[in-house]
Amino acid sequence: MSTIPFSQAKLIELNCLEPVFFASRELSDTYYTEGVLGNYALTYALGWVNSPYRLQGQATGRPTYKEDFQAIASSCYILPASPIGRITFRFERFNALSDAYWYTMTNNRVATAREDLPLQRQGKKPSSFRASNFPQTGRLRMIERGNKFQTLVFGNQQLPDYIRLGKFASKVKVNVLKDLPITLLPEGEYKSQHYLNVADLPTQIEVFAFDLISIPPAPILKNLHFRGAAWQIGEMIVPAGLHYCGRENANE
Repeated sequence: MSTIPFSQAKLIELNCLEPVFFASRELSDTYYTEGVLGNYALTYALGWVNSPYRLQGQATGRPTYKEDFQAIASSCYILPASPIGRITFRFERFNALSDAYWYTMTNNRVATAREDLPLQRQGKKPSSFRASNFPQTGRLRMIERGNKFQTLVFGNQQLPDYIRLGKFASKVKVNVLKDLPITLLPEGEYKSQHYLNVADLPTQIEVFAFDLISIPPAPILKNLHFRGAAWQIGEMIVPAGLHYCGRENANE
């Protein structure tokens, strides 16, 4: 890439004022949050794009990241946020069982008298009731309050002082640490220490090695060793041409 689409970059710090939860991994009845803040979640939390709180109808069939990010992809970008120092977690148990007079555990949900008792009277077994993807009991591993993350923001978008992040809209403080120039480096071999979204990598680079954090909606890479053009931001190096859903768009 011969040009730099962004005029500047900001190094920001994200301070978790409340526990932050994402369902990064699900093992039995425990739901784990990995120690990383994905850049797609941060993009929505910063208010750059909007998404409906609840998806209905055909919108539930697939995510709409490409459509949501299309309008801002050429003007701004944010990297996944990496923890500052050692990250700490907390476990919490949740119980959302019904307080109805009658209920029974069925196919991954609680059947209550109001909606399911007629089915019971018809002789249908609880295991044949409509399944739901909303668990009623389990444990949550959450990022503990007080943890701090840092990331790079490209472009001139305004940054709020606070954002709401995660499944529970937890409060996070946004601190701008410094403004940094962006320098274009020629093609060569580089190592990037920052966290990177696999779906946003340019297709022109040659990847040699990396560490993988497997989380939805796209895996996160760290310690990436690659060949290609690069951007240098302060002492940090990332592949040139990072773009929302750039790799998937290139494959269309």
